[in-house]
Amino acid sequence: MDDALAAKNSTVPWVGVRNYQARNFMRDSMQVGDGVLFYHSSCDQPGIVGIAQVASAAYPDPTQFDPSSRYHDAKSKPEEPRWLLVDVKVLEKIPNITLLALRARPELADMLLLKKGNRLSITPVEPRHWKVILKIK
Repeated sequence: MDDALAAKNSTVPWVGVRNYQARNFMRDSMQVGDGVLFYHSSCDQPGIVGIAQVASAAYPDPTQFDPSSRYHDAKSKPEEPRWLLVDVKVLEKIPNITLLALRARPELADMLLLKKGNRLSITPVEPRHWKVILKIK
């Protein structure tokens, strides 16, 4: 979150998405200006730590072509990229709304992020869930 805030215009490319369903959400569903819940997952207390918005249409993730990148995909070719990304502009850093706190809210019980077995880094958020989370922050 802090790195994204420190970037020019608080905007960063969402690199490294290597799940086809998550890629398809970016490609087919995300539009410039759409809201984004900035979620940290690989940490002691996973949760929502910021509010952002989509700042670009989907375009090829350049890390897939870079052999020195941990996101390199040797099977992906520039003329037929497998992986896409969008740029994300951070609007606000918020106190961590932990996964535990999200699960404690009955009105979020059917939120895709909280579904058992969900491991996607990108999931759609329904407007009713968005409103609840904005009230929590």
